[in-house]
Amino acid sequence: MDTGNFLENPYDKLQEIAPKTVFVQAKTYYGGGEWYSLDLDYARIAKILSGVNYSGYVSLEFEGKENPDIAVPKSIEMLSKAFAS
Repeated sequence: MDTGNFLENPYDKLQEIAPKTVFVQAKTYYGGGEWYSLDLDYARIAKILSGVNYSGYVSLEFEGKENPDIAVPKSIEMLSKAFAS
């Protein structure tokens, strides 16, 4: 599941593919994206994945323009909180 692949109605589409998910690539766009930016609700995405008993890895793919030394730790903290429950 690449969370950045769906520009329109992302949650409906992520819900559709959730049962077949074996790996999650979570995109963040701090500082604005290179090609586009999405404001994704990762708590909602975590709930979708929890609903299909996903227990695999969640990797971070940072695509923003913000300094990665700042944005990557911020992204990891946000994802950790979203997927903690």
